Amino acid sequence: MERSSWQFNVVMMLAWTLVAFLVLPMFVVVPVSVTDQRYLSFPDEGISFQYYWKMVTDPFWRDAILASLRVSVLSALFATILGTLCAIGCWRLTSRFSEFVRLLMLTPIIVPGIVHALAFYRMWIQLGLIDTYTGVILTHTLIGMPYVMIAVSASLANLDIRLEQAARSLGASMSQTVRLVIIPCIMPGIISGAVFAFVISWDELVILLFITSRAIQLLPKSIWDGINDNIDPTVAAVATAMIAFTLLILLGQILVRRRTAARAAP
Repeated sequence: MERSSWQFNVVMMLAWTLVAFLVLPMFVVVPVSVTDQRYLSFPDEGISFQYYWKMVTDPFWRDAILASLRVSVLSALFATILGTLCAIGCWRLTSRFSEFVRLLMLTPIIVPGIVHALAFYRMWIQLGLIDTYTGVILTHTLIGMPYVMIAVSASLANLDIRLEQAARSLGASMSQTVRLVIIPCIMPGIISGAVFAFVISWDELVILLFITSRAIQLLPKSIWDGINDNIDPTVAAVATAMIAFTLLILLGQILVRRRTAARAAP
């Protein structure tokens, strides 16, 4: 399809329309977050940042943000370690069993979230992990691992296996080869996987509603409770902060990937 053809222009117009349909409603919360009213609405007489101040000073929102950060960082860390090791193992073995393991690890992406929630609920009841930070971190680690595997496997697909063979032929052990050769070469994929795992944990709600009650109060659940109990514009301020934080993380990940690619270029 030529870039100057009318078919290309129609496809591009449909693509940008779809992007606008998906992205633009997300930014409606930005003007609502600076409203001067006591309910969810656009600013009437002026812009007010009172709800941003409430977000950082009210213990309800402040504690939820800090708890979400702790859970998301730990979950992303564990998911990155386990997902990276699993991806390297499947890449190194290259057998039917490794392909089965890879497919099994990607199953959580295919299965609906409500099915995960019911499964985790039944399992965590038996293990005594309901309404505990350990249960939430384990859950977010498991749902973040497939995204790490996808990102790391994509980097491994472009890795020249002769680098690993050269390191082994020069006397390096398998652990030294993984630590000094393979991981540095696939670091952009590992960083991308860690970012995805963090974002998945940061805004996950469905499973959280099943496996927690009052002892664990993370940010998505606080927003859910805030909408159900009363329409507080602080919810819009929190949502805007979450959007900005997520965009900041993705921007940082893109900059790291470009810098790593520039260093690797001859």
